[in-house]
Amino acid sequence: MLHPSYSDLMKVVNSEVEPGEAPVVNSRYSIVMATSKRARQLISGEDALVHSVGKKPLSTAVEELNQGKIKILTEEDARKSRAKAELVIDLGDMGDEDNDDLTKDDTNVSEEQALDNNGDATE
Repeated sequence: MLHPSYSDLMKVVNSEVEPGEAPVVNSRYSIVMATSKRARQLISGEDALVHSVGKKPLSTAVEELNQGKIKILTEEDARKSRAKAELVIDLGDMGDEDNDDLTKDDTNVSEEQALDNNGDATE
């Protein structure tokens, strides 16, 4: 049996959804797609966000999701995240040191990976 269970993982992913909003994840399929995408990222050399010595990449990905180290985003949130990243890049190209500090604080400070519903990483 998989620990944590699919239902436990779905609760973790949907924990930040406000009452009345649609849940981010409605099925096991979304959990499987997100964790398999993250496992492929780990295999390709990305650093794990949890202790992973002796664990297989999929087990590490499941643990990262369970601990809230990675997020599954709705398609709309993924588009917003990409647009924000593009804005940060544009501001960084301006050469204004004050804008550089602002964008660094405004982006991925917690070092969490974000995945959209298709399991694609957002940057």
